[in-house]
Amino acid sequence: MKEGPDISQIAALIGDPARANILTALMSGKALTASELATEAGLTRQTVSSHLRKLEAGGLTVIRQQGRHRYVTLSGDDVAGLLETLMGVAAGRGHLRLRTGPKDPDLRNARVCYNHLAGTRGVQMFRAMRTLGCFSFDDTGMSLTSTGRDFVAGLGVDLAALEQGKSPLCRECLDWSARQTHLAGRLGRGLLAHFEQLGWVTRHPDSRIIRFSGHGQNAFDATFPPI
Repeated sequence: MKEGPDISQIAALIGDPARANILTALMSGKALTASELATEAGLTRQTVSSHLRKLEAGGLTVIRQQGRHRYVTLSGDDVAGLLETLMGVAAGRGHLRLRTGPKDPDLRNARVCYNHLAGTRGVQMFRAMRTLGCFSFDDTGMSLTSTGRDFVAGLGVDLAALEQGKSPLCRECLDWSARQTHLAGRLGRGLLAHFEQLGWVTRHPDSRIIRFSGHGQNAFDATFPPI
């Protein structure tokens, strides 16, 4: 008898195309209703409800009650990281959805990946911070150096608040479109929220696309110079 984690259960849940579409929609970091997920996945409300029961039972999503409405979110950063990694592997093997239109370049340039910055701009930020010496790496993962702490504090980010929590402060996440690393974890989420507060970026309605203002693009490039 084989021992250890049974990855086949998780693989079966994610591997269904309809459930994969539902999970991808939740990568925006937003809590969505079953009706909203039905629209995203192109399914009936009844079919989505059936899939959501399986995803919740498998620990990939959680249901949150707010008044009369029930909202669905991913169960945590680890699930989001797994999904983004799978997207990177799929893209690297040529398994891409055939979506055409003006949104594609925007999606690749800057998008939300579970409330942190992904796409070309996310990779740019990670590479710039790594070049500055903001991160250290060992067998357990990555951590913020003293240089990194000073850099983040200099941006006006409340690092003490970000350090409260059980999830990793900073984590590497494989970007599916750039196929390079961008920054995830509580620091990644905190930086994106800070950029929004500064007016550098806005989230495109009903999409994972992030748009930079003219001022925001200049400020971002000055802070995180392209390498």
